[in-house]
Amino acid sequence: MLRRAGSWENWRADAARFPAAVRGKALDGWAGEQWLDIRQWDTLRPILAERFATCKAKGFDAVDPDNMDGYANASGFPLTAADQLLFNRRVADLAHSLGLAVGLKNDLEQITELQPSFDFAVNESCVQWKECAMLRPFVTAGKPVFHVEYRAALCPAATGLRLSSIRKNLRLDAFRAPC
Repeated sequence: MLRRAGSWENWRADAARFPAAVRGKALDGWAGEQWLDIRQWDTLRPILAERFATCKAKGFDAVDPDNMDGYANASGFPLTAADQLLFNRRVADLAHSLGLAVGLKNDLEQITELQPSFDFAVNESCVQWKECAMLRPFVTAGKPVFHVEYRAALCPAATGLRLSSIRKNLRLDAFRAPC
């Protein structure tokens, strides 16, 4: 299940549970979405715990929290790399405490430090952005990397990277093809 952990979305059923004090700047290009002040764990933890528990109750084996790199964006908060490491590890620990595997999405700059806490990685467009090599800590550790490219011409470059790669349409419809 892909749900935001580092950002708030105004269309979610639990949107009203996020106080205005934890909501920061809007995410560029994503209407209705704002960065969260990840330093406010005591406020965010119960909301995330309920989301993950819902996943578990629905029979999910894993969660894929998104927007785990607020410190590297204009979030509206003075977030540091240390703040992000702590938050990301807390999210992983929370998922594990509920018996769920957890994937790391985003935050490639801290992947070496975070790989031990996560069970797999999820990446979009590493070929396009020339960042596939940054995923090596997961591959080296024998952990899966689920990778999607949106441009067909980029798929051949994924061959041989030891990633589980597919091609999708950017509109995220039902289409999928192996790379």
